[in-house]
Amino acid sequence: MTETPLRDRLVQAGVELLESEGLANLTLRAITRRTGVSHGAPRRYFPTHNALLAAIAATGLADLATCLALPADGSVEDRLVAAAERYLEFAADRPGMFDLIFRHDLLEGAGGNLRAQSLPLLQTFIDLVAESHPADAQLRAVALWTNLHGLATLRATKTLDLLDDLDVSTLVCQVVRTHLTLSSPST
Repeated sequence: MTETPLRDRLVQAGVELLESEGLANLTLRAITRRTGVSHGAPRRYFPTHNALLAAIAATGLADLATCLALPADGSVEDRLVAAAERYLEFAADRPGMFDLIFRHDLLEGAGGNLRAQSLPLLQTFIDLVAESHPADAQLRAVALWTNLHGLATLRATKTLDLLDDLDVSTLVCQVVRTHLTLSSPST
């Protein structure tokens, strides 16, 4: 039986801690304690704590990309709604990870080039929107994504739970429909 390399164990311990304790408690001390290694051991793989956080975030970005993978059949609106719902579900189910993967301010320069790794997420929305609005797909997709990201953040922080009668699926459908039917900004 082959033991998992320490680098991978540190990242996995970080993911587990992030999921259970949240970003505020994702310390190097907690990760090394969970992994059963000395506080200096991670330095062989991660020169800084933020470098370790970047590796943890990269795991979350890969998971989110997998969640957003959609079959190619169905209407653009249906596929955008499905992607949007998955995005919000990820935020609700994994709020700590959702918070970390979009903390470019915290992780910039920490390694892993998270900005480049997060671009495919936006590209998913751009590609879908381009099927019905090729001329202004990027603008529409960025507007849609920012709207969805706001909803996802509200969902991750349980703020939307304050509205007992809010049907999030209906809201997501309305948001997608709005961004697909808005007149082009160039007209």
